[in-house]
Amino acid sequence: MPFRTGRLAACLALAAFSSAAHAAGYALIEQNASGLGNAYAGQAASAQDASTIFFNPAGMTMLPDRQVVLAGHLIKPQAEFNGAVTPNIGGGNGGDAGGLAFVPNAYYAFRLTPDVHLGIGAFAPFGLKTDYDSTWVGRVHAIESELKTINVNPSIAWKLNDALSLGAGVSIQYIEATLTNATGAGLPPVVGAVKGDDYGWGFNLGLLWKASDSTRFGLAYRSKIDHTLEGDLKMNGAVAVTPVYADVTLPDSASLSAFHRVNDRWDVMADVSWTGWSRFDVLNVVNAAGASVTSTPENWDDTWRVSVGANYRLNDRLTLRGGVAYDETPVSDRYRTARIPDEDRTWLAFGAQYRLSPQSLIDVGYAHLFVKDARIDELRPPLTLSGEYDSAVDILSVQLTHTF
Repeated sequence: MPFRTGRLAACLALAAFSSAAHAAGYALIEQNASGLGNAYAGQAASAQDASTIFFNPAGMTMLPDRQVVLAGHLIKPQAEFNGAVTPNIGGGNGGDAGGLAFVPNAYYAFRLTPDVHLGIGAFAPFGLKTDYDSTWVGRVHAIESELKTINVNPSIAWKLNDALSLGAGVSIQYIEATLTNATGAGLPPVVGAVKGDDYGWGFNLGLLWKASDSTRFGLAYRSKIDHTLEGDLKMNGAVAVTPVYADVTLPDSASLSAFHRVNDRWDVMADVSWTGWSRFDVLNVVNAAGASVTSTPENWDDTWRVSVGANYRLNDRLTLRGGVAYDETPVSDRYRTARIPDEDRTWLAFGAQYRLSPQSLIDVGYAHLFVKDARIDELRPPLTLSGEYDSAVDILSVQLTHTF
């Protein structure tokens, strides 16, 4: 089966919407450890530490004079295929396509004036790592898919009065992708690889309203970010390369959150979030001369995520957390691919916060994601990959917060 640069460029653009199979649409919501134990419920309203720079920059007005947050996440998705390809070209089921990933975050916020706070965050909003055995039955469809993003987000917050705060930030984003697949049905396979990268920018806005001393609401928005990925195609690691290009728009998102302190022991929180995945409806790929190589319908759907959580303060030092969430997938059965075997998932999360000193806190969180079996019927003429994926995700996060 001949190798087509248009298909590889399309996969490159598709991977820009992907991650390690743990947030719907493969966006990374793991931007702190303090929120993981609540399944990220209420994050646009909780404003509990400097990671609010990601979730709602207006929340910086709730923070002390200076604060730094460092967090890291071990993410282990599982994605095991069971099925076949027709016509039969031989090979196994690919093994576990999920790979262990480490995702870091860092934030710093400080008070500039009594009513103005500044901050900066560094995090990875999107990411992907799937890797099949090179001789599996779907090797023509996908072997390795890896995506990395880095987002730097300087932000400002302004306290208008005791009830209302506003926030805004600018995102400077770098994206890098590597994708491989077999160029034909033969064994051992001849492998084609694409590597591409780009820079882009966007913005985020936030509003925080304190309805009372115990209740607050947050509204946050992150803009889309446009990328033009430039990729080099190599065959079996050869020196000769072929340039391919694809425009990609990473989606915008919005969240509405609520946080309520019930009493000295209990907090409850809730969240509803929307992501504009329907922007990814058609992919147009061009060559170096600017001529269209292929136009591929993708037809992703906008998604909703809902979550609820609670905190219980056991004593002055230890707080216990819990939460559940439901994530919709943007991918329908008709358009699902081996690179992104995404489906709806349900989160069950637990966590704890321990005060090390008056200035320092440590947070630990764990979540298990129950992922619905994903049906796939992906056509790469003349081959059709058909079957189901058995998937799940485990996340373990740790965070250190220090106030100056």
